[in-house]
Amino acid sequence: FMCCFAFSLWVYPMRHSWTLLLCCCLVGCDITDGNAEHLKREHSLTKPYQGVGNQWDFWGSTLVTSSYVRLTPDERSKQGSIWNTVPCYLKDWEMHVQFKVHGSGKKNLHGDGIAIWYTKDRLHPGTVFGNQDQFHGLAIFLDTFRNDLHGMDRSFPYISAMVNNGTVSYDHGKDGRSSELGGCSADIRNRDFDTYLAIRYSRGRLTVMVDVDDKNEWKECIDIGGVRLPTGYFFGASAATGDLSDNHDVISMKLYQLMVDHSPEEENLDWTKIEPSVSLFKSPKDNIDDPTGNFRGTPLTGWKVFLLLLCALLGIVVCAVVGAVVFQKRQERNKRFY
Repeated sequence: FMCCFAFSLWVYPMRHSWTLLLCCCLVGCDITDGNAEHLKREHSLTKPYQGVGNQWDFWGSTLVTSSYVRLTPDERSKQGSIWNTVPCYLKDWEMHVQFKVHGSGKKNLHGDGIAIWYTKDRLHPGTVFGNQDQFHGLAIFLDTFRNDLHGMDRSFPYISAMVNNGTVSYDHGKDGRSSELGGCSADIRNRDFDTYLAIRYSRGRLTVMVDVDDKNEWKECIDIGGVRLPTGYFFGASAATGDLSDNHDVISMKLYQLMVDHSPEEENLDWTKIEPSVSLFKSPKDNIDDPTGNFRGTPLTGWKVFLLLLCALLGIVVCAVVGAVVFQKRQERNKRFY
């Protein structure tokens, strides 16, 4: 009884190098990049920010300098954002964000954080890290302040992902736990070196990687399949402060096109009409009490129990047959010595 074993290997040896996807049972080529030839400049924000005012709009407390885009200063009750004016029609992409969160606040006396967006609407200020609630699309939250004093199973700052079709509200009181797809803790404040975030969307899989330890390598934070995102949405970044504050700086946002082959059916699909969604065994609300911040498996139904018992029975039969064959061979070999 054998099952096909397939695995994929992500290789991020250098921050701006390449990624290799290796499949053992499925033959395919998924060329990831960090190479200049795949950089989509119309969707990228880089120094000296010459595209600001043309390909990028900003709002609120955002300050554009020659070295960084400061979404909020280290002052209370500030909101700021910056948005790409060009809709993205790439089916497979990877966004690299270089950012810096720093301020004079001591431990647990800072907030609130940064959000990276890929959404239908742009420049709509609101209560979710400076952007509107009940959005359409994808958000990656870099949350630096704990609101839920009962959620002590995770440390902050905390990075999480959310996909919304416009019907779900972000719950600040629970730090968005009821709607998150997954997340990880990351020490992103007051670092003496550059910090980075990579958001990859390809073939329905969302992967978020971080480089916040000055090791020049990516560390996986979120990896979830079954994600459906349309084309024609906008990239952006926003930040907010409340009673506590921080400097929230974006150094660069670089979008890379992933060279991925799609089936004829996928190519003929109108990707602009796709509804943002995630195919999950359980609702995100079932994730509330999961201390790992990841989705638990579904309860074992009668059908699943039957399959497990069948697999176990087949395994026992295989072991018994192999054992009998080995025992017989040993008996025959021993007889030759007498």
